[in-house]
Amino acid sequence: MYDLFLQHFNQKVPLSAQDTEIIKTYLSPKKLRKRQYLLQEGDVCRHIAFVTKGALRSYTIEENGTERIMQFAVEGWTIADLYSFLTGEPATHNIDALEDTELVLISRAAHEELLLKLDKYETYMRLLVTGAYLALQKRFNATVSHSPEEQYTSFISRYPEIAGRVPQHMIASYLGLTPETISRLRRKIATRR
Repeated sequence: MYDLFLQHFNQKVPLSAQDTEIIKTYLSPKKLRKRQYLLQEGDVCRHIAFVTKGALRSYTIEENGTERIMQFAVEGWTIADLYSFLTGEPATHNIDALEDTELVLISRAAHEELLLKLDKYETYMRLLVTGAYLALQKRFNATVSHSPEEQYTSFISRYPEIAGRVPQHMIASYLGLTPETISRLRRKIATRR
C-alpha cells in the first residue's frame, strides 16, 4: 500500500527498517474517483498527498471563469496547497483527480511530529520543497523567455507521462496558451516529422 512512497523516500534519503516502520504509522491511504476533489478553494489543506496511482491537477478559476492549471501530479509525485498546509489559511486553488487515483496522505499533525521525530523525514521534505521551488523557477523562466513552441516541446519531452494522459486543453492551460495554439503547434511539429 505504501511501497511506492517508501521507495521514493529511500531513493532520496535511505531509511532503516525502524525508520520505515515509524513513518508507516503516520501515513494514511486515500482513493479518489475521476473528477473527485482532494481539496477545494477556500478549504484548509490538511494533507500532503503522494500519488501512488492515477493523476491529479491543481488549478484555480480566474474571475472571468478561465481555469488555470498550476500543477499536475502523477505516480511518484506529491501535491498540496503548501501555503495553506503550512499556514492553516484557506486554500487558493482546487486539487482534483483526472482519473481514478490512489494516494498516500500525510496530515499536518503527522508532518509536524515526523519533523521532530526523524531527521531523515526533515531532509526528505527539504529535498521535496527545494525540488518544487527549482521546478517553479524553471517554469517561470520558460514562460518569460521561451516561445510557445519551445514551451510546448519542452513540456512534452520533460513530462511524457503527463502529455499522454491529459487533454490538450489542460496542457494549454498549464502553459498559459490557448487550446488553438496547442493545436497549431501539434500540426506544425507533425509536419516536420
